[in-house]
This record gives sequence, structure tokens and C-alpha cells, in this order.
Amino acid sequence: MSLTLLPAVDVRDGKAVRLRQGESGSETDYGSPLEAARTWVESGAEWIHLVDLDAAFGTGDNRAQLREIVHELGDRVNIEMSGGVRDDASLDAALEAGAARVNIGTAALENPEWTRKAIAKYGDRVAVGLDVRGHTLAARGWTREGGDLFETMKMLDDAGCSRYVVTDVARDGMMSGPNLDLLREVAERTDAKVTASGGIAKLDDLRNIRTLAELGVDSAILGKSLYARAFTLEEALEVAR
Repeated sequence: MSLTLLPAVDVRDGKAVRLRQGESGSETDYGSPLEAARTWVESGAEWIHLVDLDAAFGTGDNRAQLREIVHELGDRVNIEMSGGVRDDASLDAALEAGAARVNIGTAALENPEWTRKAIAKYGDRVAVGLDVRGHTLAARGWTREGGDLFETMKMLDDAGCSRYVVTDVARDGMMSGPNLDLLREVAERTDAKVTASGGIAKLDDLRNIRTLAELGVDSAILGKSLYARAFTLEEALEVAR
């Protein structure tokens, strides 16, 4: 089975950046978000994972930049939007901008009833980000604890969630390899599809994630590995197929 790859474009203060372990203030600046996204599309990406870090941290938003990326590239690539989607206004804004899928993070922990309604209304256009330290969820841009992973998953499974984006916060941006045990644990407990996020550093990491495909781990987000040129997107896509 093939693995869908989603190169990430994380936007802060209007620039494409990468963080270490999701910490505000740990940014490395990679310039124009539109140029970064265009690079991945021209390299063969079928999906882009677009994150508004200011919205996630509550320090503003980059909706104008995100909307520009969707406007320029949305007819060539599927765009998954993430960051600060916590109410009808932010969810509708992302979908109306042209996002193929929107990730809900903190709201799934703080406002489960609203999340249930969003899943019921939009189905597989809504995914839930599970950002994890051990088996404890992280919320509000990973600055607060958000409850037990598996209790939350049971609630979301009951609500009909069709996809989880699973990030081991300790590995994000650290190039230390994905947490395969966590991915396996999550995938074995749900019928929802699972997107792997965090820690991917080499092509063998993608090969290892592919071994979980039969459990439902069908995609992976690539961030620091691409920006640090650990491998090219073309090489990664070849492995993923």
C-alpha cells in the first residue's frame, strides 16, 4: 500500500518557519510560505499541510497568506489546513478558502460537543489532531495538558471521526525518528485513518511507517526533514509509492 505524503508549510508572522518540539520562539525562518508551498507542488506533492501557528498560539492569524496559497495552488494540490480552528467562524473560513480538509486540535479537547457537530456536518473534510506527550494530549499550541489520549479517542470515534493526525510532540522538529509504537497503538484502537506526524528524518522512517499501512496509517506529514534537505520530496514520494 502506498503512503500519502503531506509536506508542511507552517506560517508565523507571515513567514514559513519550523519549530523545535512545537515551542514558540524556536522558529527557523524559511521565507515565503507561498514559495515553499509552490516548491512542494512542483516536486510532485498531491497534498500540502498548511499550519497557521499564530492562530494556534493565539498571537494573531495568517489567514490572508493561507488564502493566497489556496487561491494560487488549490487547483493543483489538496490543502489540509490546521491551527486555531476552534469555532464555526474559523472552520467555515478555512473551508470557504478552499481547504480540502481541516484539522481540529484544541477544540476537540475543550469543546467536544462542537467538535461532534463539526464532524457530523462535514464528515471526512474534518480531521482531529492528536498532539501527544506519552499518552497525555497537548492543547493550545502544545502549552497545556488536554487529557488522556485514549479516552478522547473513544469520544471522537463515537462521534464518527474519520481521521487522526498523530504527533509525538517530543519528536516534532527533532529529526529523531517517528514514534512507531504510538502510531501502532492509536491505529489498533480505531477504525479511523491515521496520519503520522513528527520526527521523520530519513527515508527508512517512511519505510517503517508504511509497515503500519494495513492498520490504517495511510499518510505522513513531512516538515524539518524536507527543509533541512535530509532527502528530497521526489525521493520520499518514490519510497512512499
